[in-house]
Amino acid sequence: MSALDWQREGLIWPHRDASSFIKAGGRRWHVQRMGSGPPLLLLHGTGASVHSWRGLMPLLAESHDVIAMDLPRHAFTTGHDAYAMSLPAMAREVTGLLATLEVQPAAIIGHSAGAAIAMQLALDHAYRGPIVGLSPALRPFPGAMAQIFPAVAKALFVNPLVPRIFTGSIDLVGGAERFLWRSTHSRIDREGLACYRTLLKHPGHAGGALAMMANWDLPALRERMSDVRNPVLLVHGANDPAIPPDWARDAASWLPDARLELLPGLGHLAHEEAPGKAAAHIAAFLAGAA
Repeated sequence: MSALDWQREGLIWPHRDASSFIKAGGRRWHVQRMGSGPPLLLLHGTGASVHSWRGLMPLLAESHDVIAMDLPRHAFTTGHDAYAMSLPAMAREVTGLLATLEVQPAAIIGHSAGAAIAMQLALDHAYRGPIVGLSPALRPFPGAMAQIFPAVAKALFVNPLVPRIFTGSIDLVGGAERFLWRSTHSRIDREGLACYRTLLKHPGHAGGALAMMANWDLPALRERMSDVRNPVLLVHGANDPAIPPDWARDAASWLPDARLELLPGLGHLAHEEAPGKAAAHIAAFLAGAA
């Protein structure tokens, strides 16, 4: 399935002037970059894109060289094998892009599944700097669901009709805004909703998100989290229904050097609802970790 068209769907993307397309290892990455200072890497979550950083990125760029990309098979990034979407494989792909950019991040901020990629970069690719996990997806599903969920996602992934069925059903469940509210309990701006609406209705992007879920192995990451020696801050929306705050508390307890800070009244997309609050927590943490 094809990626989104930058000259069609991409016309509404925030910070379009900060975008470029980088070729690395046969892939074509959509990258946004702004600001100056120590390099700061942003990793979005499953099913999102660089648009999710639209409010936070300019705030961080006041003191950092901020780099964000669409993850493999997401939005405008192309060329990745659908079966190379495991957590270790995605960490390798990000590492390859950073090598092409000649960037060594001073800190990494990951939202949801992006936080898991950040941990994998620490474990497999010698990243030693601070990590911020925003509503981090680090805790495996409890019990048998840890095996059932990826198995179901994999079964759906191998059916080429599923992404088209999903994208065609968005309007039947009340549209993108209602879907996002039910899944995140976050109220975001119209610009963000327009981007999510475009992503949710595109089969290629939906297929990429499904491939990511089908190949995710959080139990394997859980077994190694005690080896993550990086200073870690977990910032979590207190009203997040996708990843309950108690799961974030569990994840923080498994990491040797981590603390959890809750954002009252915010959901899974807390950094999009209140980018100023997220930026303040990040700035304080990075200042302390320097």
